[in-house]
Amino acid sequence: MWKFTLKDGREVIVRPLTVEDKDGLFQMFSSMSNEALKWSMAPYTMEVIERWISNIKNLIALVAEWNSKIVGYAMIYKFPHPRRRGVGDLAIYVHQDFHNVGLGTAMMKRLLQLAQKEGMHKIELYVVEDNKVAIHLYKKFGFEIEGVSKDSFFGSNGKYHNMIKMGLLLNSEKTSIIT
Repeated sequence: MWKFTLKDGREVIVRPLTVEDKDGLFQMFSSMSNEALKWSMAPYTMEVIERWISNIKNLIALVAEWNSKIVGYAMIYKFPHPRRRGVGDLAIYVHQDFHNVGLGTAMMKRLLQLAQKEGMHKIELYVVEDNKVAIHLYKKFGFEIEGVSKDSFFGSNGKYHNMIKMGLLLNSEKTSIIT
């Protein structure tokens, strides 16, 4: 468990996800605005959250709590197939009441530190090209664009958007921000 003081003075606790967090995660996603979920794969139903938690052995997962409520979730899915050993897929969600105060940065740093500690080799992710805030966060941690998948995300605006594949080699010199 780690305490972080955000830019606005609020203190959050970041800790590993547990199976008991199911309801708290559902409450967080249920209270997120359409704007905060705009570039996500919503809706996040109880069934989706239960599927995540049922696979907890293949996750490095963190939640952020403020006033005993979950306000952030970040995870790396560790691919279980031997050919994908040491490679994981990252996702991060921050409640809109905690945007632009450093929570995403704090969670990413801790998550990537845990991945390094576990001996992970590479972290990958897909992000909608128009999600500039997320792309900025990923680049800050050394993620590089590895490719573009054209028109592969159907947005809430009724239009297709490009997805960007990004990756980070955890043993490269670009990971210095996470140490």
